[in-house]
Amino acid sequence: MLARILLLVALLLSPVAMHAEGTTAEQNGFASRLTIYLAKGAPDACGPGCDRWIAIEGQIDQDAAPRIRRFLAGVKDTQRPIYFHSPGGNVDQSYAIGRLLRSRKAVARVGRTIATACAAGTQVDAACLKLKNAGGEVEAELTTYHAMCNSACGFLFIAATSREVAPDAALAVHNSRLILQFHGHPPPEFVAEARRRRIASGQRDRTAFIASMGISRELDDLIGSVKFESLHVLTRAELYRFGIDTRPLVETTWKLEKEARPFIRKLAVMKRENDPSFRMMEWRLACENKKRVPLTYAGEIDEATTSKSTIIQIAADVEADKQIGGSALRSGKYEFWRGSIDPDTVKAMLASRALHVRQTMSMPDDKSDTAKFDIDLTGLASAWTQLKSSCAMSALSPISPWPATVPNFGTAPPAAPSP
Repeated sequence: MLARILLLVALLLSPVAMHAEGTTAEQNGFASRLTIYLAKGAPDACGPGCDRWIAIEGQIDQDAAPRIRRFLAGVKDTQRPIYFHSPGGNVDQSYAIGRLLRSRKAVARVGRTIATACAAGTQVDAACLKLKNAGGEVEAELTTYHAMCNSACGFLFIAATSREVAPDAALAVHNSRLILQFHGHPPPEFVAEARRRRIASGQRDRTAFIASMGISRELDDLIGSVKFESLHVLTRAELYRFGIDTRPLVETTWKLEKEARPFIRKLAVMKRENDPSFRMMEWRLACENKKRVPLTYAGEIDEATTSKSTIIQIAADVEADKQIGGSALRSGKYEFWRGSIDPDTVKAMLASRALHVRQTMSMPDDKSDTAKFDIDLTGLASAWTQLKSSCAMSALSPISPWPATVPNFGTAPPAAPSP
C-alpha cells in the first residue's frame, strides 16, 4: 500500500498536472507547441527606433521551458522586446519560463507576429512553422489588433519587468484545470484526496508566483474566482490597479485599414489624474479631397457627466502655434469631432513626433475642466504613404470615414475556452 501511495504522489507531481488553456490551439490559429523566434520588421515596427523583436506564440506545452531557455541563451540583447500571442497551456512550464524572463529583466508586450513569407491564414501550418524554427531572423509584420495572452500565458507576461498591453490587445485570465494521470485503478478515496491536495498546492504556487512578481494579490483572487470554462479579459483599470501595465496613457501605432474606403486609425486609452477609470479615444485620417484631409476624433465619456460641451484643440510639434479643432458632439457615452486639415498641416504632422491635444469641458457652474496630453506620431509617415496609395487605387469620392453610429474601438474579444 505504501508503494502505491508513493507512486500516486510521484505522478501527481508531474509537470503536466495543471493546465490553463483558453482555446484549442489548432482550432484558433495557434501552434500546438510554444514557438519562439527572432523577427525583423519595418523601421519603428516595434516602437521608436525598434525594428527587431522576439516572438513567442502558440500553446505552452510540457517541454516548453527548456526549449525557451536554450533559445534565449543565444540572444544577448536582453532588452529586445518579446511579443506574446498564446492561448495558454501548461501552468508549471509557464512558471519556469516566467522566472527565466524575470532573470533577464525582459520587456513583454502582447502582439501578433505575421511572417511575410507565409500566406494569410497559414501562420501555423507546417511550412511556416519550419521557417520560424529555422533559426534565423524572420521578416515579419507586427500587429496588436486582436492579439491575446490568455490563461497560463499571463504568468509569462507578468514575470517581465516591463509590461505593455495595447488598447486593442487582450490579457485574459481564468482558473486552471487539473489533469491527473494514474497507473492502474487507485481507489476513489485516494483520487479524491490527491485531487484536493494538488489543487491546494496549485493555488499556493500561483499565489506565491504572483506575489514574487510584485503583482497585486487582487489578480490572484480574480483568477481563483473565474471558472476554467470562462475567460475574464482584464480591463484597463484592472491592468493599472494590479500593477501589470501602469501607463496612464496607452496607444497603438498608426495603422492603415484596408476597407473599401481606406483610412488610417490610431487608438489610445487615457486615465485622468485622480480618476480610476480610463477613456478610449480613436483618431482617423481619410482620403484627401481638394487638398483637404478629413480628420475625425471619437472618445468615450461618462454618460453621467454634467459637462455641456468639449472643445478639441490639436497642434503638431512643427507649427505648434497653428491649432485645429472645434466643438465635439455628444451621443450617449461617446463624443465626436469631425474636421479637415490642409496639406501644410499634414506635412507638419509627418515631421513631428507628437500631436499636442487640449480638451476643455464646460461645466454647469461656468467653470471648465482641461486635460492636456500628447498623441505619438510614430509610424504615421509610413501609414500615410500607404493611405495615399490605397486612395488612388480605390478612386472613391472622399467621405467621412465614420458612420453616424457609435464607433467600434477594435478591442480584442476573449477567445472561447476549450471544453
